[in-house]
Amino acid sequence: MATVRKLIVEVVDARNLLPKDGHGTSSPYVVVDFYGQRKRTKTVIKDLNPSWNEALEFNMGGPSTVFGDTLEIDVYHDKNYGPTRRHNHLGRVRFSSSSTQFVRKGEEALMYFPLEKKYLLSWIQGEIGLKIYYSDEASSPPPPSPTPSPVSESPAPVEASPVEEKKEEEPPADTSAAPEPGDDVSAKQPDDGPPLPPEKEKIKSDDKKDDEELPPLLPVEPSSSPMRDRDLPPEIEVMASTVSGMIPEVKVADDIGIRPPPSMPPTPAISRTVSTASFESIPIERSTFDLVEKMHYLFVRVVKARSLPTNGCPVVKIVVSNNRVVSKPARKTNFFEWDQTFAFGRDSPESSAILEVSVWDPPNPGAADPTEGLSMREFLGGICFDTTEIPLRDPPDSPLAPQWYRLEGGGANMGDLMLATWVGTQADESFPEAWKTDTAGNVNSRAKVYLSPKLWYLRATILDAQDILFAPKESMFQVKAQLGIQVLKTKPAVSRNGSSAWNEDLMFVAAEPFGDQLVLTLEYRGPKGSIVVGVVRVALTTIERRVDDRNVVGKWFTFDDPNGDEKVYKARVQLRMCFDGGYHVMEEAAHMCSDYRPTARQLWKPAVGMVELGIIGCTNLLPAKAVNGKGSIDAYAIAKYGPKWVRTRTVSDCLDPKWNEQYTWKVYDPCTVLTIGVFDSSGGFESDEHLDVTCPDSRVGKVRIRISTLHTGKVYRNSYPLLTLTPMGLKKMGDIELAVRFVRSTPNLDVLQVYSQPLLPLMHHIKPLAPGQQEMLRIAAVKILAVHLSRSEPPLRQEVVRFMLDADSHTFSMRKVRANWFRIINLVAGVIDVVKWIEDTRTWKNPTSTILVHALLVMLVWFPDLIIPTLAFYVFVIGAWNYRFRSRDPLPHFDPKISLAGNIDRDELDEEFDIMPSNRPSEVVRARYDKLRTLGARVQTVLGDLATQGERIQALVTWRDPRATGIFVGLCFVVAIILYLVPSKMVAMASGFYYLRHPMFRDRAPSPAINFIRRLPSKTDRLL
Repeated sequence: MATVRKLIVEVVDARNLLPKDGHGTSSPYVVVDFYGQRKRTKTVIKDLNPSWNEALEFNMGGPSTVFGDTLEIDVYHDKNYGPTRRHNHLGRVRFSSSSTQFVRKGEEALMYFPLEKKYLLSWIQGEIGLKIYYSDEASSPPPPSPTPSPVSESPAPVEASPVEEKKEEEPPADTSAAPEPGDDVSAKQPDDGPPLPPEKEKIKSDDKKDDEELPPLLPVEPSSSPMRDRDLPPEIEVMASTVSGMIPEVKVADDIGIRPPPSMPPTPAISRTVSTASFESIPIERSTFDLVEKMHYLFVRVVKARSLPTNGCPVVKIVVSNNRVVSKPARKTNFFEWDQTFAFGRDSPESSAILEVSVWDPPNPGAADPTEGLSMREFLGGICFDTTEIPLRDPPDSPLAPQWYRLEGGGANMGDLMLATWVGTQADESFPEAWKTDTAGNVNSRAKVYLSPKLWYLRATILDAQDILFAPKESMFQVKAQLGIQVLKTKPAVSRNGSSAWNEDLMFVAAEPFGDQLVLTLEYRGPKGSIVVGVVRVALTTIERRVDDRNVVGKWFTFDDPNGDEKVYKARVQLRMCFDGGYHVMEEAAHMCSDYRPTARQLWKPAVGMVELGIIGCTNLLPAKAVNGKGSIDAYAIAKYGPKWVRTRTVSDCLDPKWNEQYTWKVYDPCTVLTIGVFDSSGGFESDEHLDVTCPDSRVGKVRIRISTLHTGKVYRNSYPLLTLTPMGLKKMGDIELAVRFVRSTPNLDVLQVYSQPLLPLMHHIKPLAPGQQEMLRIAAVKILAVHLSRSEPPLRQEVVRFMLDADSHTFSMRKVRANWFRIINLVAGVIDVVKWIEDTRTWKNPTSTILVHALLVMLVWFPDLIIPTLAFYVFVIGAWNYRFRSRDPLPHFDPKISLAGNIDRDELDEEFDIMPSNRPSEVVRARYDKLRTLGARVQTVLGDLATQGERIQALVTWRDPRATGIFVGLCFVVAIILYLVPSKMVAMASGFYYLRHPMFRDRAPSPAINFIRRLPSKTDRLL
């Protein structure tokens, strides 16, 4: 049944409107205009904070060329209520076609938008609360056409548009309407009548054809053109990959950047962008595979055969160069069908000039090699091709049509085989599903694109409980909340008269689609343990969503008996629950995050550009496992940016794998990180009988690329070392070659403006999360993502997801402690150098420099307005000077020197790889504890020294030492009198010259001020 897409605008309420009726109030109503369809709400009489709670539906037909590509909501004062003679405009809100406010039903949230002016001199204030979403509804079939009458022989009138139909339905006398959004002020009559009531402004929707083009403002049905498809099928063939799940952005292989007209469905070989992330798309189209090398393959597609003298299930054997492959057994229909494609690499110089295709009738077609050991009696015939005469196909050429070929030399004298053979590249649409020589039948060899589920923060506020039946006097109760594997508890509260109050926020991570339940358990904290009093189960689908910090209305829920199926009243609890869409759910470390957008799509900003990644290949990989006594590795690469993950095909048993696959991501913030990891697949082959699915995929290495370090439009093609830290120490596993390019889609000023905006969404600053709570939620988000992606096909293993997300980055490591300490030392080194330069200047080690400093001091003292400009100019000179010495190396990568991974102690490395809790012997744990105590003693001494110096400064005015405090207070009085009498410039000049005096006028002993501070008392003597 065909579906019709409807746009629903829920007008909820408005706040703080402007009084327009002459009596200090207004009677507002709302007019919504979409593609020329206009509807209005009821009038709320004399209310500056009106509530409508009306849902207005609009048909999403073809785009209007008259009213523009906008949705406009206007608020008016009804002139029928009050002494006014016109419908006064109270404000409006407009949404363009690139707005992110149009979301699918179920993702809507109440948002408040400030009202804007319609005219330059208008006075507008207030805001309006809206919910905007779209839904697909089943359309009723068109009514049968009536029997033609003689009158119908005349030409049929032209079908009227929806706006014309509305005008025809209006009676002549009732011609008043609300002011048009696009009308000029001079065109208005001050005494226009009121707008039509809602029942008269409903528009008849015409019957739409299934192939009618839908407006670009909103997504279309799945049956529409792939250029606008948002509900993607489970698998889509893309360049060298097969898409799994819904994809935010996928580019299909082609060699030229030609796009078909929107009215024509593009061919699979044409570059196109499919987006489900938002309604806007980046207007960037480039030919794919321009960052990687083309890999030529010999494609052989075996379709079917006929007239074979056998009743079995024949197979096809293909031999070319040193490669031999056997197809799967044929399916018997009217023909013998295979429909299987094979891709043979053509990069080897030993490529043979003969392609042999033969058909066999083995007695055991399910064997690993059913053609092995067969005689000519099972040989049904074959075909030979000269590979030099096979045509070359390069997209956007159309696919080659298979042809019938007569089998020769076997028992099938009249048998025919339908096949097609051509030479193509990895851009061929047959490449993803084809059997490839470099994958050798690995079951996980296909490239895939994955999409992380949308994660939400669930905020559950436990307010209070009442009518607790099981409530002894002064008893303690607490509420335990569980969502999946996440369990949180409130603090125990004392119950008085059967009531307890907590008022605590519990935060959880939930993933769409919401299929779980939030289970709340009321527990009695008795002397012998906890006793469950009642249970409440709340479906996540019933919880509302919010995108700001507005208050959510609390609801009462009844606790049921946890032991019986029957609902027995135990107590009731007041909860305030909502999904906070204004937060960004952190699944990565904050300093290595690839996306900072909030969960709610309505808050997304437009993309600033696109990053293109070409994964070329690896070289000099170390074997990760042994197969038949020989070192081997089945390498594949994973790239992650934002919610989109990509996985290359698995190249089997190759130490120098080549992928040459290219992917793209939208960039919403340039201060993000693109992560690429290489792994060894532990999966087996199609012929393996015993496949150990529990064996994890071993990590080979990881590369991080910060987008802000990329120049616009420049291609960075470099090799990066793959370093991994093992229990035996740092090991280089090989090198990976990557090509990266960042292309901006907005003006350069918009990209620079991003640097002035907050990194995290606004809710992180309005209601910040504690660091400990943030880390706990991040661990939960990593677990949810790992479980979700491990259920894909081929699965993205949980150990792979954890490694890409740095799930163990916050575990304790003595190596990281020392590395962070040296980082601080390097930062302080600049300050130490400045202090050393000042000391050398005041000691006259360079008399010329000291004299120049005296002159600068005189200038700055007599002209203090030059201090800030001089400092700014000095910083500019430093930056310009350092530009000459900027790094010319490739993009920054892991530095073993900074990580202190080159020469690490074996015991510290064993401690870093130990699990929690430790499973090492007690002697090893005791040695670690003693070492940690030694380090703790040093930290204790440093903290004590800092506290001592602070207490000495505090003792200057606390009279702990009466003589010292008296001296200090008297000296301060004298200094104040001198500064009142002597000009400040003279004091500053004298102080500067005194500080920079020649060493011959100094004493070698410490200054009196330092001696005075050191004699002040501290609280160290009071410590036990």
